[in-house]
Amino acid sequence: MANMLTRTGCKIENLLSRIPEPLVALVIRLAVASVFWRSAQTKISGWELFGQHLKFFNVTDTTFLLFEYEYSLPLIPHKLAAYMATFGEFFLSLAVAFGLLTRFGALGLLLMTATIQIFVYPDAWNVHILWAGLLLYLVKNGGGRLSLDHLLCRRFCR
Repeated sequence: MANMLTRTGCKIENLLSRIPEPLVALVIRLAVASVFWRSAQTKISGWELFGQHLKFFNVTDTTFLLFEYEYSLPLIPHKLAAYMATFGEFFLSLAVAFGLLTRFGALGLLLMTATIQIFVYPDAWNVHILWAGLLLYLVKNGGGRLSLDHLLCRRFCR
């Protein structure tokens, strides 16, 4: 019985180890980018395409109020913090999703996650640690073969 369980376990292990790494990286990129993209979408208005706000510089009054009263950060004026967070969520999530400068984008989002954890929602570590794990994978491994980074590097880095 134990031998049969061991053989079955080994077969399952062998099968699951064949999941392509580029697919894993793509899923991680899309999963973590979607969190920050959706957050950026709540902070801006205007220029819609397929239900997505594209006017990244049009930060809403509600966002400024949130950064003044709920998300207040030390040493950074609330309006500047609102613009920085909105632009970061908008552009870094796009970079990660498309795999363009993936490591840089993931590092920026990781720093945003740390800032949120330390200064805004210190009790939300159980969510932030999930984001951090995904982002650390991307910082370490990059966007994978299914990324613009890989395509550009193949073209220009040889």
